[in-house]
Amino acid sequence: MTRCLAIRHVAFEDTGLLTPILAARGIDLNYVEAGVDPLGTEKLLQPDLLVVLGGPIGVYETGAYPFLVEEIASLRARLDTGRPTLGICLGAQLIAAALGARVAAGPAKEIGYAPLMLTEEGQRSAIAPLEDVAVLHWHGDNLELPPGAERLASTKSCPNQAFAIGKHVLGLQFHIETPPQALERWVIGHACELAQAGIDPGALRAQAARHGASTAAAGRRVLEEWLDGALP
Repeated sequence: MTRCLAIRHVAFEDTGLLTPILAARGIDLNYVEAGVDPLGTEKLLQPDLLVVLGGPIGVYETGAYPFLVEEIASLRARLDTGRPTLGICLGAQLIAAALGARVAAGPAKEIGYAPLMLTEEGQRSAIAPLEDVAVLHWHGDNLELPPGAERLASTKSCPNQAFAIGKHVLGLQFHIETPPQALERWVIGHACELAQAGIDPGALRAQAARHGASTAAAGRRVLEEWLDGALP
């Protein structure tokens, strides 16, 4: 059986829409909890597919969250093998850091549903279905493009919103895996961040009601198309 391991950094940021897609393909999904379970090289090399999920911490906060050191080193070992790896938000930043790219605070937080600007490479890639689609943004850090990566999308505040390395690595700074009905868990879990940023949870709910269905439909297409290339 094809195996997928997902690294989860906070309980409510899970594989979401990807879960039934994996099940339909007969791919066995298991989670490992960052900061609780070991994230050694052997564990991250074993699965056929690795998904590195999001979370509210920064990759550079290794003093406060020492497990990041092992996670980044183990990710580097996996990436060196060329095995399929998907990074979402913090996960994309961890992939970038593992490959030696800088990750730091961006000029502004991006929280809410908003469209992307796809590059020419992006328009020819698995994320092409996201053209003119509002996706869920929820981050304050930006990443530099890792060596050997292609830029696929950007926004005004974040020049590297998505990148790919061949067909086996995809990094997304935004969220296409989160169904709109799950947004309430995010609003509760990130209540302090929203308050500090002066963002009204009601506005996010209204955005999800307006864009959530189309975002989810496009997100499913992206995930299906990327898996077709990464796991032929």
